[in-house]
Amino acid sequence: MHIPQLLADRFAIAMEPLTDDAKRYAEMIRPSSNPQFGDYQCNAAMSLGKHLGQSPQQTAATIVEALDVTDLCDPPTIAGPGFINLRLNDEFLRRSLVQMLLDDRVTVGHSASTRRVLIDFSSPNVAKPMHVGHIRSTVIGDCLARLLRFLGADVTTDNHLGDWGTQFGIIIYGYKHFGDPAIVAADPVPALAQLYRLTNQLIEYEQAKSRLPELKAREEQTDALLQEAQAIADAAEQDAERSNKEKKKARKATASVQSRLKSIRSDIESTQQKISAVQEDAALASKAEAHAGVSEAVLVETAKLHAGDSENLALWQGLLPHCKDEINRIYNRLDVHFDHVLGESFYHDRLAGVVKELDRRGLTTRSDGAVCVFVPGFDAPMIIQKRDGAYLYATTDLATLQYRQEVFDPTEILYVVDSRQGEHFEKFFAMAEPLGIENIHLVHVNFGTVLGADGKPMKTRSGTLIGLEGLLDDAVAKAFDVVCDPDRVARMDPPMSAAEQSAIAEVVGIGAIKYADLSHERTSDYKFDVDKMVAMEGNTATYVQYSYSRTQSILRKASLRMGSEVSLDSLRDEADASGYAIQHVAERSLTVMLLKFEESLKIAGQHYTPNQLCDYLYETAKAYSVFNEQCRVLDNDDPTVARTRLTLVLLTGTILKLGLDLLGIDVVERM
Repeated sequence: MHIPQLLADRFAIAMEPLTDDAKRYAEMIRPSSNPQFGDYQCNAAMSLGKHLGQSPQQTAATIVEALDVTDLCDPPTIAGPGFINLRLNDEFLRRSLVQMLLDDRVTVGHSASTRRVLIDFSSPNVAKPMHVGHIRSTVIGDCLARLLRFLGADVTTDNHLGDWGTQFGIIIYGYKHFGDPAIVAADPVPALAQLYRLTNQLIEYEQAKSRLPELKAREEQTDALLQEAQAIADAAEQDAERSNKEKKKARKATASVQSRLKSIRSDIESTQQKISAVQEDAALASKAEAHAGVSEAVLVETAKLHAGDSENLALWQGLLPHCKDEINRIYNRLDVHFDHVLGESFYHDRLAGVVKELDRRGLTTRSDGAVCVFVPGFDAPMIIQKRDGAYLYATTDLATLQYRQEVFDPTEILYVVDSRQGEHFEKFFAMAEPLGIENIHLVHVNFGTVLGADGKPMKTRSGTLIGLEGLLDDAVAKAFDVVCDPDRVARMDPPMSAAEQSAIAEVVGIGAIKYADLSHERTSDYKFDVDKMVAMEGNTATYVQYSYSRTQSILRKASLRMGSEVSLDSLRDEADASGYAIQHVAERSLTVMLLKFEESLKIAGQHYTPNQLCDYLYETAKAYSVFNEQCRVLDNDDPTVARTRLTLVLLTGTILKLGLDLLGIDVVERM
């Protein structure tokens, strides 16, 4: 049930005599910011009154006079400069409770949709373990797939694995030069991860040594600029004839150079750490000396793989399944699944055709042997083939888009990728139409970075991104401490077994990480704080899960006291609007919150913002907590009140569980 839409339909009828654009004005309905003024508010009179040359109050009065909402609301009131306040009436609330009770979708609409959405998300490089950087794309993409499917879209999910690029050249080089076939065969995943880390460390060492002199030169130049900027700022401060605006500008210029210098010095420190880590380890230093030129050698191995070299192709075919097994284990733990897993290798045979098609359309330019496409509005071109014949990510993305159009025929493709790739997607999307790909709405669902406590991207001391599985383990361990502490477990009846405690900790810990990510505004960075994530208060999954478990506890107790199960079916048998009475303010507040479920889903789906759903679940859990404290549910002598309150408990549990499921989060029956 989408109440704003119900109201908008009525307002559109009332405003038809006033404007040819009644529908647009009618959609200016928002939840009321203050419950004392009502549940919803229409703000159309201000802008419509200006259009009609009337005062907003006069326009509001005209609208209210023509408005028929008697079956939904109490008589509308006009406040302030022309706000039309609407309060849902008790009869409508009672009818709505019954409708929610009788509908498996709790009155969330579901209509046949022509919207065919393909969601590209997660997309790790399979040659190395998944790290913290993969969590956002994975959980946001999974949530959007669940949410849009529930709302009626035809959704296809695709995990565009990095299974073909330089990362596999790194593994192949590592296997050839450092690998022990017996060790790899015995336990492939950790062995391959170790070979990747070793080879990559040697590459980074080589690159760091090459980069350090340049960084130090930039530091020296920037330091000189800072001295100059500081001198100008000092002179401005001491010059009485200088305006405050000039002084502020000088200080701002100094601060800008200081920030640049700080960033360069941070890069120098990180670069020196990579060099020291190798030089201070005799075994690593020896390998680095023996494998000078490893960066180029890895590119050679990659090029040989792409060219179909029999040895490298056989290694790739043998190692790839083990790499996939590793990431699939993480996906299973996260309960994330895909309709298709089509990696970069799947499109390799199509890349030459992409270049040929771009050539045919006259879109390419040769520059120093490389094939480029100059995209209008961008200074730098999109390189689609290097002078050595190698293709790039842009080429693969274009080939992938062609394939998706041919096979899936989507009306919309969502690329759930971090914000740093924004320019790439702007160029890539701009290339679609010239390539002949039309009528597909391409969306970069971008997101911010996961930060550590220091406000910087989460990394280990060696500078690598923290492994995802380690974070999951930490969250589960913290969840165990919070929800399975001895005092809490001792009060459980019946007793909670060790197996149940472990299962609860897993559900709560995994849910905490997902919810913490999804509850933040998608495009913003956020700090990873596992203690806050598993807390049983505040806007956390744990709080919402606990609220759900409280509903189940009450239903279990009610079943025992009544001698029969209190369930959806049993309450449906008695469902009749006349058998309900919403009398207490907490009952009413909770009922109105439950009716806003579809609103939250539609907003989250329209803007690709899971945090909107998280906020709704949190507010619903809070409303339930107030209801639980102020309204006795069990041992109530009035059958109408008892039925109403049991129904509210059951519907709250139903909506919290369904909402969490759409976020990709499970629930437990008791905590």
